[in-house]
Amino acid sequence: MDIRSLRYFVEVVEQNSFTRAASKLHVTQPTVSKMIAQLEQSLDLALLDRAGKRFTLTDAGKVVLSRAHELLALHAELKVELRDLQQLERGELRVGVSPQTHSTLAPWLAEYHQRYPGIELKMYESGTQAIERDLRTGTVELGTMLDYPGNAATWQDFDALPLVRSPLCLLAAPGSPWQGRSSVALAELADSPFIFYGAAFALNDIVLDACQRAGFAPRITGRSGQWDFIASLVRLGVGICLLPKMYCDTLDAAQFDVIPLDGPPVEWNLMLAWRRGGRLSFAARAWLDLVRAHMADAARLQ
Repeated sequence: MDIRSLRYFVEVVEQNSFTRAASKLHVTQPTVSKMIAQLEQSLDLALLDRAGKRFTLTDAGKVVLSRAHELLALHAELKVELRDLQQLERGELRVGVSPQTHSTLAPWLAEYHQRYPGIELKMYESGTQAIERDLRTGTVELGTMLDYPGNAATWQDFDALPLVRSPLCLLAAPGSPWQGRSSVALAELADSPFIFYGAAFALNDIVLDACQRAGFAPRITGRSGQWDFIASLVRLGVGICLLPKMYCDTLDAAQFDVIPLDGPPVEWNLMLAWRRGGRLSFAARAWLDLVRAHMADAARLQ
């Protein structure tokens, strides 16, 4: 049993598909199948019950999956420790980032690069759920994640530094029925078409939960993981959307109606997270120190 076969096994289960796992791992599907077969052979146990292109985990597969996450994380920590011994202030910074964090993180990353030009910046762009998985397996050392009621249990396994907190606002095409309003109740939007977010993004769960608490299920006319594309669809009248005020404030006010939500706040609460109890590389510790310094400066200015 080698560490690569464990990584392939975890990816197959996470993707629920050999083909999608191969695409994510940048290898061929036969290569993935061969590695899983070798893993089962080395353990002398079947890990997957196969039925055509579908499969389910055997009891042994469930045990191996639970331990594989731990072993992959330990392997990543071992590489970090050995790399730090060999090359202080060199190596790579591996951070999981959501697509909407560029404006916040880019200036800090530029400053980091000026301080540590020998460290390669590796950004893994995905949603909160994928970043959480990458943190658990050691693919990234730090990652941006949203803090919301639906993932409260997640924080038992992670430490975090608050980055940005912004209330969600209604974003609508100009001349909407809510134009000029100082606020709008979420329940008033029940009959409107919504443009939603990718299902793998935490904002999807946050807004779905808020709508359910307001007494309705949103009528979804489209989805995207890119806020700029969502805003373009809103401007063209395809539907409405809820997005953080910090983003809405960057848009051309003449092309949108932006109205705060009335009632209990629905917030976009961005955190910088890392695995609790894990060892961070010099590169990751230096990045965390820089972010902490910026957040402290921002707090003093408030």
